[in-house]
Amino acid sequence: MTASQVFLQQLANGLTIGSIYALIALGYTMVYGVIQLINFAHGDVFMVGAYMGLSVCLWLGLEGAAPGAAMAWGFVGVIGAAMFGCGMLGLGVERLAYRPLRRAPRLAALITAIGVSFFLQNAVMLIYGATDRRFPPLVPSIRWEVGGATVTALQVVIWASAGIMMLGLQALVMRTRLGAAMRATAQDPTACWLLGIPVDRIIALTFVIGSSLAASGGVLFGLYYNTVNFHDGYLTGIKAFTAAVLGGIGNIPGAMVGGLLLGVLETLGAGYLSAQWKHVFAFVVLVVLLLFKPTGLLGERVADRA
Repeated sequence: MTASQVFLQQLANGLTIGSIYALIALGYTMVYGVIQLINFAHGDVFMVGAYMGLSVCLWLGLEGAAPGAAMAWGFVGVIGAAMFGCGMLGLGVERLAYRPLRRAPRLAALITAIGVSFFLQNAVMLIYGATDRRFPPLVPSIRWEVGGATVTALQVVIWASAGIMMLGLQALVMRTRLGAAMRATAQDPTACWLLGIPVDRIIALTFVIGSSLAASGGVLFGLYYNTVNFHDGYLTGIKAFTAAVLGGIGNIPGAMVGGLLLGVLETLGAGYLSAQWKHVFAFVVLVVLLLFKPTGLLGERVADRA
């Protein structure tokens, strides 16, 4: 392969994993934008979404099924069920773990988030086991040559799915009454109470939406790597948080840009420098950026857009 073909291949791979990072980063940035909480359990919600998708695959008998219309509907069903399940999980976590601590010192909620993370990891390990689980392929193995680079049908599905959900979220936040209520709650929750806006319900819906997007990222992650493990949420969640900070924590377009940029930089670093150090590149980029632009690439919070 020529140098340009190698670059295009790495770019395609980077945009694929970056799309998954962006979906997870949106949950971090939404929760922080509304209640200024870093939900460190969010990465494990992503991991639970992957396992929920795996369970639905096995329940529907999709493992080893032939590609076709049934498989396409199976993909929609799997990702939809995982998003619904993790949406309910996010609702439960917010109601039981975070809402009682809303007026407590911020450190208490942060420690609780870490506790929820450990709980989810160990619960999944006890239910599914500690070894890797194979994720059934739901997308046909079709490949195209584009400019000398190979693009698979799965990559196109990941790009399309992530793009639709990210644009849909942006439209929801900026063009609907629910989005206006979210932005108002982020700016001044006390004033929202006085105006009759159900602040608790808005915050709960924020967790539901963010957790659902993380679940979609979990299913796409399982499809892309073909395996899932209960430890996947930790490292991937940290990278997605890095992406949210990279774009500007609390900024929805920033989370999208940060996720895509992080995926591309990580893949280029692994391809041109060393794959053994690929996990380091994300954090080196973050440190360098924060030294020169502490607010991230786009900088604003959700509240500033209200």
